[in-house]
Amino acid sequence: IYFFAPMVITAIAGPLLGEWAGWRRWLAILSGFVGVLIITRPGVGVFGVGHLFALGSMLSNCFYVIMTRRMSATETSESLILFSALAPAVLLLPMLPFSLSLPQDSWHWFILLMLGVFGAIGHWLLVQAYRLATTTALAPYPYSQMIWMVIAGWIVFNQFPDRWTLVGAIVIVASGLYIVHREHRLRVRNRAALDVEVEALAKKL
Repeated sequence: IYFFAPMVITAIAGPLLGEWAGWRRWLAILSGFVGVLIITRPGVGVFGVGHLFALGSMLSNCFYVIMTRRMSATETSESLILFSALAPAVLLLPMLPFSLSLPQDSWHWFILLMLGVFGAIGHWLLVQAYRLATTTALAPYPYSQMIWMVIAGWIVFNQFPDRWTLVGAIVIVASGLYIVHREHRLRVRNRAALDVEVEALAKKL
């Protein structure tokens, strides 16, 4: 369910942000989703409460991305990170007495510290990405999580990916590379059009 997010983001970015996706970008996003399906090979199960939580998580993430993209034009990355961390901290504070459990050794303290450090760095990079690129251009990249999970499983747990996992990874990478290629071509085209306009204006002057 969570991997429906790129398609939902692409769909709502048009009416909410004015960032409409063409058919080529939609095709790349759908291809990435197909790659995820090849890797996960989900079966048909009963829809339960857990699925509702996953659906809520996916929709929340979609609107978080849209709001990040919109607010990144006027707010700093640091302020966005601060308030996105402060809000859940305040909301979850009443639950602290019922679930407080401190680490028992220095290793776990270190792991928690690194979790915070890498989480903050990743969040900052995410905000920067949505500041510099459109939501539709970045939409397929979450699919690369599947590839990193496969690599981590191989290195950490010695779980070598099977044939279908490798095929799905290739599909995901190909869709991402196509988006990068497409964005580069659009930038070149826009730059050329701008140069023509500047040259025409200079001739008039």
